[in-house]
Amino acid sequence: MHNRGIKSVPLILFLISIFAFFFYFSEQHDRVSAESKDSCVTDKCHSKMGKEKFVHGPAAVGDCTLCHKQEGKHKFAPITKVGELCYKCHDRLDTKKGVHKPVKEGNCTKCHDAHQSPYKFQLRADGINLCFKCHDKKIATGKFVHGPVAVGGCTMCHNPHQTDYPKMLGANINDVCFTCHVDKAEAFKGKKFMHKPAKEKCTNCHSPHAGEYRYNLKADGSRDLCFTCHTDKKDWIAKVKTKHGGLETERKCLACHDPHVSDYAKQLVKQPMDTCLTCHDKSLDTPDGKIKDMKSYLEKNKDHHGPIRQKDCSACHNTHGSDYFRILRRYFPPVFYAPFDLKNYELCFGCHEKTLVLEPKTTTLTGFRNGDQNLHFVHVNKAVKGRTCRACHEAHATNNPKHIRDSVPFGAWGLPVGYQKTANGGSCSPGCHQKFEYNRQNPVKNR
Repeated sequence: MHNRGIKSVPLILFLISIFAFFFYFSEQHDRVSAESKDSCVTDKCHSKMGKEKFVHGPAAVGDCTLCHKQEGKHKFAPITKVGELCYKCHDRLDTKKGVHKPVKEGNCTKCHDAHQSPYKFQLRADGINLCFKCHDKKIATGKFVHGPVAVGGCTMCHNPHQTDYPKMLGANINDVCFTCHVDKAEAFKGKKFMHKPAKEKCTNCHSPHAGEYRYNLKADGSRDLCFTCHTDKKDWIAKVKTKHGGLETERKCLACHDPHVSDYAKQLVKQPMDTCLTCHDKSLDTPDGKIKDMKSYLEKNKDHHGPIRQKDCSACHNTHGSDYFRILRRYFPPVFYAPFDLKNYELCFGCHEKTLVLEPKTTTLTGFRNGDQNLHFVHVNKAVKGRTCRACHEAHATNNPKHIRDSVPFGAWGLPVGYQKTANGGSCSPGCHQKFEYNRQNPVKNR
């Protein structure tokens, strides 16, 4: 046992010496390889290479000569075509209609550090700060900044290399907007009417970067922005004598119109009359006096005037204002008495036949006659105290036939009309005189 142990010692020493030889050889080989491969990375030269968070592949493995052509121990040829050098490994990024200027010039290192960077993709700066090395910072200044710009996400909308769309966008302008504004994308589907600027491109009205107005609009969106296109309305609203109160509210144009899409003509938010009734559902005080709660009035009075039946208030009223009482489109006497003049009835005669008040005798023009005596002519066609249409008729609705009023304003008095219909005529007993009757078949002799 003792001799066997002594004999095993030389064998152990031999094995140790063999192991030591291979370890030394391997260490020397690795050292030589490292010296030849990482010769640029030394304490005296590029000692910081490979220390950043993001390192270019060749630099990470010390393969400097993959990009740099060595001409001497410490001499390298200048790189004259950076882009072409990058394309030896990377896919080409200059094949589409629009190519970012640095890419087009083959100047990849304008944005990317060829060795290492603390930023992803070895960018030379972080997010928007990189873009601002070339682009003006003013595009991101303003009271309201678009979300992607505010967080430095330029590439959420723009492709930094190449694209088939204008302004280096990743898609058509509206499609880019809809990638985030999915509510608007849904709203645009299936609507009958689309505002022309919105259909063309969102940036007609909105700044994609920043601005001084809410929603990044290029001007105040309640009216001033509308006027940049609708100059006719701007001039009209400025000069008319009677303003529409709706245009003086906080929402101004938006009180009635949707600036994007609608199911109703003229971009209205609702069917025309329903749009009016969103405000006219209560009594309103105006410079011309109180306006009744029209919604309740129409619900209580079932015989509606033709424009009301057609739900078209704008047939008589100019919704952007007018020079006439109650923003009417044409003149309509706001009083009980008026000297006869066809101009006084321009509004009514836009639909009704004007001979109704010009012919003293008729059997066809009107049912309001005593025999063939035209009682419209009798009431209206007077040189001094002609009764205006409003003396007998309510222009919106009544529960009486032919829109005959129950009463009519006569100064402070609600003068009763007292109208009664019969088979061949009727009667009235207004507060201003005794009862009068008329009969189309058998003329009545009134006192």
